[in-house]
Formats: sequence, structure tokens, C-alpha cells
Amino acid sequence: MTFLGRALRAVPSPSDAEDEEISRLVDELRAGAFDGAARAYDRWHQRVRVLARRLLGDSASAEDVVQEVFVALPSAARRFRGGAPAFEAFVLGIAVKRARRHQRAAARRRRACERLAGENAHAPRTPEQDAYRRELGERLSSALAELSHDHRAAFVLCEIEGLAAAEAALVVGAPEATVRTRLFHARRRLRELLSGEGAP
Repeated sequence: MTFLGRALRAVPSPSDAEDEEISRLVDELRAGAFDGAARAYDRWHQRVRVLARRLLGDSASAEDVVQEVFVALPSAARRFRGGAPAFEAFVLGIAVKRARRHQRAAARRRRACERLAGENAHAPRTPEQDAYRRELGERLSSALAELSHDHRAAFVLCEIEGLAAAEAALVVGAPEATVRTRLFHARRRLRELLSGEGAP
């Protein structure tokens, strides 16, 4: 082999260099290095944002997913067992899971609204009813912000996240009876706010 041929073989190809860079980045993420997290964000945040927006159809929710993905990435990288070429797919997979979680949370919020409003979730709906439900969801979010932290936590854990009172009690570190009392008051206050009775 000529000297030139040996020299060319010694120079890594663009794909080899990229794989090495991603491997170093994964190692940095696993080690919890801030620089690694920042470089991962710079490299993939736009892909994650576009994917999340397409999955959710909402820019604000997509931005939430972007933040969640890159906060979770260092610990998630410790579970990654593939090679460097597969890491981007791994990152996008995290985004898909986080987007699915947002969709489920939104569905739980809608069901909570329907329960508070006394609606039948399985009845056929007109476009006007759909618009009303969207408005009700927005009003519920605003009303939740009016509750105390303890009452809001009880409502979100039990009515939106679907936990039993005993499970919610473990999460918040309070007796089950206390959680049930908070949930009762939260429901009553939310009905007042949603009906306009609690408006100032």
C-alpha cells in the first residue's frame, strides 16, 4: 500500500468521527456532566421539538416535552445499551414516551372536567360541545391554580393521575383520611369556581 493510501486509511471517515463524538457524549451524559447535557440539547433539541409538536399538535406542550426529555436524558443514558448510531433514535424514543404521557394526562383532565360537569363521556358530541369541553378544560386549569397546594395535590393525584386515596397519601406523606378530606374540599371548591359561584 502506498504512503498516501495508508494516510487516507488513518483519517477517520465522517461517520466514524461522528460515532466517536456521540460515544463521548453518551459517556458524559452517564457521568452527569453538565457540558454533555448542554451538547446533547444543542444537537437534538430541534428534532425533539418538531417530533413532539407533530405528536401533540400544540407548541406549548411540545416545549414541555423538550424540557422533560433533556432533564431525563442523563439518567436515561445509563440504561442505553446500543451503539452510537442508535442513540438519536433512543432520544426520540424518550420524546415519544413523554408525548404519550402528556396525551394521557390531557385525557385524564378532560375526564375530570366531565365528571365535575356531570357529562356523559360516551355520548355523541357536536362541534359546539367539543368547543365547550376545551373551554372547560382551560377553566379547570385556571381553577386548580386557585386551590391551596395540598388541595390541588389531592385532586390531581386522585382525579387526574387516578391514584387511590391510600396511594396518594403515600405520595404526599399524609394520612389517608386527610387526603380524602382535602379531595372533598378540592372538589367542592372546583365546582364553585367552575359554576362561577366562587368568582370574586
